[in-house]
Amino acid sequence: MNATAPPATPPAPAAGRKDRSRLWSGLSAALFVPAVLAAVMLLLSSVRVSRCVTYGVDCARGLPGGLFVWSAGLAVAALAVALAAPALRVRQVALGTQLLAEGTALLVILSHYA
Repeated sequence: MNATAPPATPPAPAAGRKDRSRLWSGLSAALFVPAVLAAVMLLLSSVRVSRCVTYGVDCARGLPGGLFVWSAGLAVAALAVALAAPALRVRQVALGTQLLAEGTALLVILSHYA
């Protein structure tokens, strides 16, 4: 009756799961330029943009520089935080911010010329 239970060992917090936020952050940054080029190729297949390139009519003024530059700059800053931050939660938030900023930059390109 005097038997004591063995002490319970707490489970390891993340022993089986590796953090890949740095990998995904670098991969999304590397694929951002091909995504921009694919968006431009998609836009060149539209009638309005191809008429602008071919004949010089119906051309837009250009990208709204402020929104595109700010979203691309935010993506670069979030990439730096995601690669350098020691805390897992900070890296995950930076990765999410980077993906949203890159998506915003792509949407600026697609929506402005479409």
